[in-house]
Amino acid sequence: MESEENREKMSKQKRDRNLLAFTGAAAIAVLAVNFAIAAFNAGRKKHKKKDLRGSNVQVNLSASEILKLADGIIVKSKLVHDAVASVPLEKVTYMNVIAPLADLEAEQFPQVQSCVFPKLVSSLTDVRKASAEAERRIDAHVLSCSKREDVYRAIKAYASKGEWIGPEAKRYIQALVRDFERNGLNLTVTKREEVQRLRAQIDELSLQYVQNLNDDNTFLLFSEAELVGLPLEFLKTLDKAENVKFKVTLKSHHVAAVLELCKVGRTRRLVAVAYGKRCGDLNLSVLERLVETRHKFARLLGYSNYADYAVNLRMAKTSSKVFEFLEEISASLTDLASKELMMLKDLKNKEEGDLPFGVEDMLYYIKRFEEQQFDLDFGDVKQYFPVDLVLSGVFKICQDLFGITFKEVVDVEVWHNDVRVFSVFDLSSNELLGYFYLDMYKREGKYGHTCVVSLQNSAVSSTGDKQVTMIPVALLISQIQKDIVGHPSLLRFSEVVSFFHEFGHVVQHVCNRASFAKFSGLCVDPDFVEIPGQLLENWCYESFSLKLISGFHKDITKPIKDEVCKSLKRWRYAFSALKLKQEVLYCIFDQIIHSVDNVDIVELFKHLHSKVMLGLPMLEGTNPASCFPRSAIGFEAACYSHIWSEVFAADIFASKFRDDGILNQYAGMQFRNKVLAPGGSKDPIEILSDFLGREPSVKAFVNIRSEYGL
Repeated sequence: MESEENREKMSKQKRDRNLLAFTGAAAIAVLAVNFAIAAFNAGRKKHKKKDLRGSNVQVNLSASEILKLADGIIVKSKLVHDAVASVPLEKVTYMNVIAPLADLEAEQFPQVQSCVFPKLVSSLTDVRKASAEAERRIDAHVLSCSKREDVYRAIKAYASKGEWIGPEAKRYIQALVRDFERNGLNLTVTKREEVQRLRAQIDELSLQYVQNLNDDNTFLLFSEAELVGLPLEFLKTLDKAENVKFKVTLKSHHVAAVLELCKVGRTRRLVAVAYGKRCGDLNLSVLERLVETRHKFARLLGYSNYADYAVNLRMAKTSSKVFEFLEEISASLTDLASKELMMLKDLKNKEEGDLPFGVEDMLYYIKRFEEQQFDLDFGDVKQYFPVDLVLSGVFKICQDLFGITFKEVVDVEVWHNDVRVFSVFDLSSNELLGYFYLDMYKREGKYGHTCVVSLQNSAVSSTGDKQVTMIPVALLISQIQKDIVGHPSLLRFSEVVSFFHEFGHVVQHVCNRASFAKFSGLCVDPDFVEIPGQLLENWCYESFSLKLISGFHKDITKPIKDEVCKSLKRWRYAFSALKLKQEVLYCIFDQIIHSVDNVDIVELFKHLHSKVMLGLPMLEGTNPASCFPRSAIGFEAACYSHIWSEVFAADIFASKFRDDGILNQYAGMQFRNKVLAPGGSKDPIEILSDFLGREPSVKAFVNIRSEYGL
């Protein structure tokens, strides 16, 4: 057992540690300090944890405390909304109508998140259940507030006076009015009731569509000879029928494995056809009714179709702009995609003879090409990415790019021993910008995906006669396997890319300086929100930064080799045009069915498939529209958004970083101040145009694929 003096000494080392500078040989010190800190934490005495200065986030609430806080949030919110509603329309002012709502949102955002985020991370079942129940109660209250005609009339009365106190406040007021009117508050009572009825019907049909897919238990039977190419480890996971054949289900992990690895073309085709036939006529009928109902809903609210309703709040603004964007991307990629397709056809001809190439062959022959052309063993690549080295590397890159520094905060309340907390400072002024919690490792009961959660948004609110500035607090959740004795925590390359992407959202969150919580953190245009994460992914493929974040786990002074760096970059863009063509196909389909009435969905998909996929026909008897959940719930008329943000991230990287140095701090600071700081307080196209010095373009996105593609 360490002495009290030694424990105090080690505690001081941890408080003073700045992870930024640890790369290459210095990373040995990081690992040594981490080990010492872990030993210290295991033996220290319990004592009261300190609070994070400026954070109103509460962690480690019990189940009863969560529910009590949720009920208190609802009571306070109702009081404020009642007070706003009680203001006579001829006496409405900014201070008695708008400011109370803005201040309530700023104050309650971290309180709401304190109730909601435990369902993602808590190890206690009762806490997760209480958190989910709290979210249900709060969501129900928010929904009721969105239907309050009295509050809407007060806001509308002030908005009609045109007394804007600033551009951000004007945008905030317009957003409040818009949100109410998208719920039908500007309609007659009869039409408003119809809007609510249609919304409920849309929700019911959407859930039915997805539930039908979830309930599908279809499986196919194959002999071992029919599954040649699949690893023995995979075959061991499959159930067997009485005739000793293997059961291959139509769950995505089974289908992906067969389509990518199985050497038997007939097996690939049978699985692809069965996968494309799921829920057949059943879901086709649901989707037809769903699209029809969405159009009725949108037209009641004054839009010409559902696509225009969905896109109106996004950067694209109109469905016609989305079509224009998708057509430009598709046409620009045609030549490269045709070349890629020809290479795959040649590969199939050499391996299977003179058999026609189908969409079911794409994944298999892409994998075969990669095996033949790239000297990449991702099992070996993983040995170069110890967790602590990747973390220190991303800290260093963000310091050099964005002028921010990270320091670990110790002795603060967390919900699990694995959780770490970091403060984020401006490098030049040492101003505290915000905090983020890092919950990296897998454990039972924890949310199963890598993501960033906003816990407290940047905002300026009024308390009495003084203003209070809320600083951002974020949470990064990941699912990394924790190290065990003799087996260090290593990241697969895909996990490195995912971690960098999510860290882009952390930087996006803590660098935001919007005055209203509604525009802060990740509360930005859905077409815009992914750009920072997609931008930071680029540093995972550049030799300079790859060497910064890598080191062989048995000797971390040895970074990843140059030839591997080059192979990773080529691998990134291999067959990317053909893959994007397939994604564009679904995006165009999604946009058309939500823009036009009475579309023959099956014939539309057949037509689009052949046109977009360079003459490749749709698999006979399949009906992808019956098993395309993004059209049903969550991304309807917005499937294009991922490509949209990826295109603009590529433009930013190519024009500001790749050509002028990937650690160009001038460009990084411009991105931080012009793009990240405003958040949702300005129009995204205006923000990007100001940063780029022109309107965003698809040119860089297409050119880089031609440059590094096949």
